[in-house]
Amino acid sequence: MRLKAKFHKNPKAFKDNFSTQSTTYATYRPLYPDNLFRYLVGECRDHKLAWDAGTGNGQAAQELALHFEKVYATDASSAQILNAVPQSNISYAVANEQAPELKRRSVNLITVAQALHWFDLDVFYAEAERVLTRYGLIACWSYKLFRINPEVDREMDWFYSDILGSYWDPERRLVDTGYRTLSFPFRELRAPHFEMKASWNFDNMLGFLGSWSAVAHYKMREGHDPIVENEERLKAVWGDPEVMKQVMWPLSMRVGHLH
Repeated sequence: MRLKAKFHKNPKAFKDNFSTQSTTYATYRPLYPDNLFRYLVGECRDHKLAWDAGTGNGQAAQELALHFEKVYATDASSAQILNAVPQSNISYAVANEQAPELKRRSVNLITVAQALHWFDLDVFYAEAERVLTRYGLIACWSYKLFRINPEVDREMDWFYSDILGSYWDPERRLVDTGYRTLSFPFRELRAPHFEMKASWNFDNMLGFLGSWSAVAHYKMREGHDPIVENEERLKAVWGDPEVMKQVMWPLSMRVGHLH
């Protein structure tokens, strides 16, 4: 893995919400569906270079590397980058909305997976306009709460809103609205419906909750873990902790071509 030592400055201050739990993030975050990437590849005229902005631990970048000659993956958190899986055709760098090492009109696809709400959009969109090829594609997607069954879902809604509500950053509201309220200055396409799926036992669910930024904020401010405090309540609706349950997240996507 090639990690750039250079840090690129951004006009918007970086909220480092994930470095402290970067290992948990890498372990428990769900994988994006293969058909999502097949769709994006099919909308691209060339497959030479993709930029995955806000890559986290490189989940999307690893999938893109199966379809593109080269992938440039950036994240503002050096801890996230250090937890990314190395791959010969992926170059990782510590950066946020900008990628000054990418040449003008060189990128065939830009992806932003569950990260656009952290960006300074004016800066990022200007950078996208700079680096995308004439027929380049940009795709930004997000996901809200996972769904399992009515009993678990009801408790998760309570935990998400009543326990963690005030500990979410304001940007989280953009995720809750599926990015529909954000400007998107591209020739927008009507994207198909995609969803992530996983199979979890109870510990898998707790591990995923531990990757939430609001949980990290809660622990920092209150000095104790809201997951531990509410574990028995959550277990009561789950049932046998070893039983595997199917989990689903609908994806919300904004995708378009450069004008």
